[in-house]
Amino acid sequence: MAEITLEKKPQPAKLRIYIGAAAGVGKTYLMLNDAYLMRHQQGIDVVIGLVESHGRKETEARIRDLEVIPQRVINYRGVNLKEMDVDAILARHPNTVIVDELAHTNVPGSKNRKRYEDVLELLDAGINVMTAVNIQHLETLNDAVNRSANIVIRETVPDNFLKRADEVVNIDLTVDELRTRLRQGKIYPQEKVEQALANFFRKGNLNMLRELALRVTAEQVSNRAAEYRRTQGLEQAPIPEKVMVCLSTRPGSERLLRVGARIAGRLATNWYVVYVTRPDDKGHSDPEAFQRLEEYRRMARDLGAQVVSLTDRNVSNALIRFAQQENISHVVFGQPIRSRWDILLHGSVLNRFLSEVRDVTVQVVPMQKPLRRTT
Repeated sequence: MAEITLEKKPQPAKLRIYIGAAAGVGKTYLMLNDAYLMRHQQGIDVVIGLVESHGRKETEARIRDLEVIPQRVINYRGVNLKEMDVDAILARHPNTVIVDELAHTNVPGSKNRKRYEDVLELLDAGINVMTAVNIQHLETLNDAVNRSANIVIRETVPDNFLKRADEVVNIDLTVDELRTRLRQGKIYPQEKVEQALANFFRKGNLNMLRELALRVTAEQVSNRAAEYRRTQGLEQAPIPEKVMVCLSTRPGSERLLRVGARIAGRLATNWYVVYVTRPDDKGHSDPEAFQRLEEYRRMARDLGAQVVSLTDRNVSNALIRFAQQENISHVVFGQPIRSRWDILLHGSVLNRFLSEVRDVTVQVVPMQKPLRRTT
């Protein structure tokens, strides 16, 4: 009888994310130290795809202990800039690669638009990835960080990316320890220390960021534990919650997407972003509105939403029908500033929805003028 050999399916590549409340907590150093131990104690083939030392001597010393894949030089507007060379890493194909500064936006002309997209490509190729990011770079935390620190983070990572992680490591440092490291010149040059202490590194802001980092990590652990219990038959899977965001072309609607993503993240569920077009809408009559809509749709997909386009002469009817058909449990609406007379004259989609749909949690997000992205 012929012997049958079954080929083992390759294991999916692993993703480990090091998260911290702010720069200087030690994410990159710990990541490099873990990689050093993997290389020299376990014999694992680990290389550096990209690490930013920011002039920190401890970090630079650890970089010298590992193989570094040379960066790719890209000419942009007459200036030569360096980016991580994804193709070179794929050709080298190590067991594990270190990719720092996860939220980075690549130079135009790079293979991918964002560094986290580089990471996804490496994972798809079967290469394990260790990466690091500060908590304020999660997309849905933009509003919270802006309220506390009076800045808007320009470079972000979709929260949905964390769902791909096999392990999230929170590097927790007390606020006093972090501010001491700043004063010692271990984070920024001395000439920037006082300004940092008075702004981003204020105690109140750091406490808020530290709490957010702890919450996100705890949420990730809880979701993993719940998934394990379900797959092992230790508990009955609950009826899944469903989230719907009602999208418009109004400026500032990205706030709705962040709220929807956070709700879906807490519930560990899928979510929809729904936009209703009337049959007589030509679409391109307002180029700015059309451009905003395309940007919102792209952002929604990046955040892990399923984008749904509906056509109906009555926006309320379309949203109500979709919510009932899909058994939506949570709905996010934007509430623009309108006069009572305007609502009486033209009606309100929100009021109509509330009057006809039962057993649904509705969250209304006040619409404001979009914030200027300053940093």
